[in-house]
Amino acid sequence: MTVRIGQAGLGEWGKNLARNFADLAELTWLSDPADGKAAEFTARYPQARWAGSLDEMLEDPALDAVVLATPVPTHHELAKQALEAGKHVFVEKPPAMTTEQIDELVAIAQARDLVLMPGHLLLYHPGVLKLKELIDDGALGEVLMVYGNRQNLGVIRQHENALWSLGVHDLSVILYLLDEDPSEAVANGQSLLKTGVEDVVFCYLRFPSGRIAHMHLSWLDPHKKREMTVVGTEKMAVFDDMELDRKVTVYEKAPWKPVNTYGEWQTRTGDIHIPKIATDEPLKLECRHFLALIEGDGDRGQVARDGARVVRALDMLTSSLNGG
Repeated sequence: MTVRIGQAGLGEWGKNLARNFADLAELTWLSDPADGKAAEFTARYPQARWAGSLDEMLEDPALDAVVLATPVPTHHELAKQALEAGKHVFVEKPPAMTTEQIDELVAIAQARDLVLMPGHLLLYHPGVLKLKELIDDGALGEVLMVYGNRQNLGVIRQHENALWSLGVHDLSVILYLLDEDPSEAVANGQSLLKTGVEDVVFCYLRFPSGRIAHMHLSWLDPHKKREMTVVGTEKMAVFDDMELDRKVTVYEKAPWKPVNTYGEWQTRTGDIHIPKIATDEPLKLECRHFLALIEGDGDRGQVARDGARVVRALDMLTSSLNGG
């Protein structure tokens, strides 16, 4: 089956989505309100028709699915519109801005047996998949905590704070690795450059199992970091997306046994292992998964439920950040 795709939104990330879907499916419609986009993209993808609006695109009965790479505040309404028109939806993260909004989208998709897939790119990164494998196989022992660092100097946003711009990446990974919803979520941040837009945010999550997680998010930092660390009772593992050849490192480091004399712990240090990680493009893997779900391969509801889990946690952290 050849899936017919329409895409709304052709900004910097939208260009990458269009490139992949043009390779993997039939890209039949394109749309973006910005000046000059029509001439640029119809020349690049001559097989695709240009839509003046999403409504025009959705009127095509042959269209199977819609890709939304539009500004975040539009995601809920546009995704709802597409689902109600009977189209499968791939929507960039986050798919909604409140728990109520995402629950509404999930309910519509479930009732109509449609795919609602949020664009959580890192869940398709071979390095993150390796972390998940290590956890699920018990190679790290019992997982005690996970923490992420996502920092850089820039891009400095004017409308979206560090939690919503940067944190959604790491939050999706943390929830995927631990596979449970947080029972407690605390966020603290500071608007240093523009009032109301937090440039740095620190997040703390506690889960029903007792495990904890932390995120440091900032675009005002001298270091460029894209790291996720998992601490287990037997080993510890680090995913570092800034590394070219060492995406995942497994450390045989752990607390060993208590010292009765002082009530302290001895630690154990062993080998360092660097597993081979595939170099597949995560975005292509993500797009393939969306198409496979449309074709009936896999659990359509799972990606929607995973997206809802992330939005619920974001909602909890936002409430805390705002003094809730």
